[in-house]
Amino acid sequence: MNDALLWSGNDDGSVVCGLCAHRCCIAPGKSGKCIVRANDGGVLRTRVYGRAIAEHVDPVEKKPLYHFLPASCTFSIAAPGCNFRCAFCQNWSISQAGGLRNSDGGLDACGRALPPQKAVEVAQKSGCDSISFTYTEPTVFFEYALDTAKAAKEAGLKTIFVSNGYMTKECLEMIGPYLDACNIDLKSGRDAFYKDLCGGSLQPVLDTLKSVRAMGIWLEVTTLVIGGCNDSGEELSAIAKFIRKELGEDVPWHVSKFVPQYRMAACPATDPAVIEKAVKTGLDAGLRYVYAGNVEMARDTICPGCKAPVITRHGYRTGRRGMEGGCCRKCGAKIDGVFS
Repeated sequence: MNDALLWSGNDDGSVVCGLCAHRCCIAPGKSGKCIVRANDGGVLRTRVYGRAIAEHVDPVEKKPLYHFLPASCTFSIAAPGCNFRCAFCQNWSISQAGGLRNSDGGLDACGRALPPQKAVEVAQKSGCDSISFTYTEPTVFFEYALDTAKAAKEAGLKTIFVSNGYMTKECLEMIGPYLDACNIDLKSGRDAFYKDLCGGSLQPVLDTLKSVRAMGIWLEVTTLVIGGCNDSGEELSAIAKFIRKELGEDVPWHVSKFVPQYRMAACPATDPAVIEKAVKTGLDAGLRYVYAGNVEMARDTICPGCKAPVITRHGYRTGRRGMEGGCCRKCGAKIDGVFS
């Protein structure tokens, strides 16, 4: 195990983790809610430093990021664990690490050794322009992500967090200078949803979204729309209005179809018509860029000025012929994003 960052000790030998909004108080020999950070004799340590449970070269659009280096590849890496317990988790086999817990509730060594510098080398050899911390929750493998992000920046690579947004201000302030883009889940506009289905609360996520935006990190937001849980017109409208008012009209919103998984495997998939209505809700709220996920619908980026398609997408094949220098080739309007 490696020493962790962002924690304090108590006189009774317990430690308080300051990494995420749970701020777990962890007794000696026990782990936090994430499973992967443990109290080892009064010292907080991480069990997953430098070990990748998943790694893959992805199109950046798969994160999803549609306005950040479109048509480029990103080297995606993950370590086990998560600070949420989402009943609908799409990557539960690695985020919940169900088969990896040992007798004390921690993790046995899993994945392969992939230290930060090696991750950068693999990304470069693979022709990637960025490294993404994704698949599981990157907040809980913070030390690994931080060191990798620092090495990536030195090598001229961009860095991406795909996150549930449940990090503390201290965590974000420490890694923020090394992040170029984030896609953050806004799973619901209701605290009850977070408590009942995720094991968390809403406000810390809203705070993180506003902080990421204020720090100048490119931000896109994703909402997985689940029938009967967060698909009402009122809730989707509230989410869209929050993005418009608190984050800005230029922040892309991805509304994605739920596919039955994990503890909600018996629930029906979201009706594509609901996703279509959610897209319209976002546009009606004044958002410039709203995209459907996991459905066969148009995902082109439309110029906010002349309404011409500037970035076209067919699956994960992306074309940028309608753009030049970050602007619409037809009318010259600026397209929001990071394109070089």
